[in-house]
Amino acid sequence: MANILEMVKSQKLTYEQKVFSLAHAAEDTLDVLYVPERTSYYFEHNAIDNLFEGNAPYRPRYILPDYDKFIKEGSEFLQLDPPRDLEELLNSLMILYRHVPSITGFPVYLGNLDKMIEPFLEGYSDEEIKKRLKLFLNYIDRTITDGFCHANLGPEDTRAGRLILEVEKELQNAVPNFTFKYDSNITSDEIGELALYTSMFCANPAMCNHNLAKDTYCTDYGIASCYNILPIGGGAYTLSRLVLPKAAKLAKNIDDFFNIILPECLQAMGDYMNERVRFLVEESGFFESSFLVKEGLIHKDKFIGMFGIVGLADCTNMLLEEKGKRYGHDREADDLADRIMHTISEFVTSFPAKYSPISGGHFLLHAQVGMDYDKGITAGVRIPVGDEPENMSDHLRHSARFHKLIPTGCSDIFAMETTARNNPSAMLDIVKGAFSLGVKYISFYEKNGD
Repeated sequence: MANILEMVKSQKLTYEQKVFSLAHAAEDTLDVLYVPERTSYYFEHNAIDNLFEGNAPYRPRYILPDYDKFIKEGSEFLQLDPPRDLEELLNSLMILYRHVPSITGFPVYLGNLDKMIEPFLEGYSDEEIKKRLKLFLNYIDRTITDGFCHANLGPEDTRAGRLILEVEKELQNAVPNFTFKYDSNITSDEIGELALYTSMFCANPAMCNHNLAKDTYCTDYGIASCYNILPIGGGAYTLSRLVLPKAAKLAKNIDDFFNIILPECLQAMGDYMNERVRFLVEESGFFESSFLVKEGLIHKDKFIGMFGIVGLADCTNMLLEEKGKRYGHDREADDLADRIMHTISEFVTSFPAKYSPISGGHFLLHAQVGMDYDKGITAGVRIPVGDEPENMSDHLRHSARFHKLIPTGCSDIFAMETTARNNPSAMLDIVKGAFSLGVKYISFYEKNGD
């Protein structure tokens, strides 16, 4: 009660943030999930983490509506006819975004914007389009106040895509994040270079290896939240994570880690995720009540569970601390990390997941980016910041080794010299080389930028 009163009295939270915080506090007064004692032990020691999903799931964590269907058919619930021109399209999307839930309370996926907008551009000049795009994107930035909101571009070279990139560079907005789906067999060098040039001014867009990502599901995919590869028309029921350095801290030695701690953590997290999915599907009523389901914009059969891991580097370094071996620098450390990842992957690909037909009845592995309360924990399978190899090609080869095991998202991020702005073709060569190695996702920013 004291914490709730503190939220009510807070002068640091906006009204909207107070509402979300109070709703979350109410949810956490419930006790509807079965959590065994051993699972609670690993939660208490932060070896597994539910990422503030709450005690009573009543909506999926991430939702990726089929926006193409919405544009084609409109919405009876929202009383919207199919849009006939650019103004109606952007207005309809703004209305729909307001009604797409997620774990954050905001939509985490805004669609393949260039493909959605491209058919509505005839009859408008570039300047007329950019004016409307600026109003649209400013609306998103000012109303979806969450950094985990994402929009996609590419892989085709479109007029809409180029204009969105131009506007993004001018606006410097924080929301949404953008990902460009890049495929050297489809994407022109011109728009690839424009995307990378834009990223040197606003750290957007990131680049996704479309050639690898497109085969993740039997349906089309979207990049949502940060770099999560999820099915369009569905999404993710839940994302829990295994905090590897916290698990390593509980182990007496490497053998104890592999024989006792890691297997128990994996089983505990798998069972816990199944319990969340069970309640959401069988008891919450979400899939029976949401207009998104009734109008065919999402389908229960297109949702998965994301089995997250974080801190592979820190875990590896901790287990080899006495030997002084470091992840990303020593073969013994990288081989140990590879053993850890294969152990996790083998568990996830064999563990039976509830209500997950699109992923073959299993959860899918995810390299979780981290949380603001993490201390000394490196994102996903990345090398710790400041300890990267001097040679970028060595770094990228290391990344590719671990990206291949992670179907629902992993990334690496690189700070570039300001001079990169003058040579986006060289940056595109880096992307092409990285993707040819098997790197799945890469982003850049100008190291002196905001």
